[in-house]
Amino acid sequence: MRLPSRASLVLLALPLVALAFPAAAARLEIQGGRTYMDSYAANTVFAEGVFDEHRLGDTRFSWSPDVSLGWLDGRNIARFDGGRYTTRDQIWLVAGGARLHYGDAGDWYRPLFLSFQPALHTGRTQALSTPYEFVSTLGWQGRRFSLQVRHISNGNLHHPNRGETMALVGVAFNP
Repeated sequence: MRLPSRASLVLLALPLVALAFPAAAARLEIQGGRTYMDSYAANTVFAEGVFDEHRLGDTRFSWSPDVSLGWLDGRNIARFDGGRYTTRDQIWLVAGGARLHYGDAGDWYRPLFLSFQPALHTGRTQALSTPYEFVSTLGWQGRRFSLQVRHISNGNLHHPNRGETMALVGVAFNP
């Protein structure tokens, strides 16, 4: 009997984890894609809860609290095997921050967003070498889908600091 791969188990587990996000979340997203360290790719999956939106005073800016749970697969890159940090660790990451929007409902650019989240994670790699990282995301969110470019790095506070840069496609659920 062949057991399912770790990636398959993670993909099956993330919807269950998404159900654990508080019922107050206005939007739940399951996101998947490829992450890159230098030119080496790996799979990644995130579950993200985005909460109710708040205006920033009388401006056209608004923000929504958001929390993420993510998984990044490890890589088998032999040239890093002798170093303090390899590329083999799978990373589990939890992050929380804010998703920023600009404009009013109906503006063509309203679905664009910028997100920033401090994060904690497991494992150490050439890309993510500290227990804390910063997650920056530029994306577009439709009613049921999202497209995002995300970068995770420690902000050059510790070396190595190769970072992870990923392209994600998400499916959204409004509880």
